[in-house]
Amino acid sequence: MSVVEQYARVHILTDTDRPGDVDGGATPVALRYDPDADPRAVSLELPARGREWTFSRALLEQGLRAPAGTGEVRVWPCGRVQAVVEFHGAEGCSVVQFDTRALMRFLRQTYLAATTDRPATAPVDDSRPAPVEDSRLVSG
Repeated sequence: MSVVEQYARVHILTDTDRPGDVDGGATPVALRYDPDADPRAVSLELPARGREWTFSRALLEQGLRAPAGTGEVRVWPCGRVQAVVEFHGAEGCSVVQFDTRALMRFLRQTYLAATTDRPATAPVDDSRPAPVEDSRLVSG
């Protein structure tokens, strides 16, 4: 299956994760989906910090509409055009803010990748005869 990788820019909201910028400038992140590894999971990497998180694709999608998640990853909408993703781990909490469009585009690509690698329809079975039309059902 196809791996989806998309780069986006986020605003890091936690001081400990900012890579030297104090003005809250945009930081690049990598979003990945590898259906061969786990078709239900996505990954987010902060390359500047060398950190990566893997979590449920459904959680990401749900969090674009309403607050979602109770464990290590939480996602919620922030106004009409942004979403916040919060990661909890042994090294503390990391909070990043995305443009919702970037996350929606990424999710759309993951669903396209999952469907294009599967047959669109069931294979045709030519071994059975075609059904005969019942003349009582045809109006004429």
